[in-house]
Amino acid sequence: MYQKVSLIGRLGGEPEMRYTPDGTPVTSFSVATDRQWVDTSGKRQQRTVWFRVTAWRRLAETCNQYLAKGRLVYVEGELAEPKPFQGRDGEWRASLDVTAREVRFLSTRGEQSDAEDIEDEEELPF
Repeated sequence: MYQKVSLIGRLGGEPEMRYTPDGTPVTSFSVATDRQWVDTSGKRQQRTVWFRVTAWRRLAETCNQYLAKGRLVYVEGELAEPKPFQGRDGEWRASLDVTAREVRFLSTRGEQSDAEDIEDEEELPF
């Protein structure tokens, strides 16, 4: 079986690149997706869902080089099993982690463009 998730959202912070012990580059970044609607009483509502995205190899290097906080991105990848955790406020939440297969840069720090479309062509190390 196979599953795929597609996200469009903004980076919540600067990407963080590191290397595995064998030298494989890996970059992590957070993406916020927003949903807005009007409830039955006519009041505007908004819900933000955060995803932690991990990119590997050449995709990791490209994301680290070109992404920045606030950039609008399209991410396609595989969703990991949600991990529950208790926040500082005592509320239970779930960490939603995505392993990126493709990242499209939709904006350059707030400006709309069709700048880059990068795919991870290699298999993951796990």
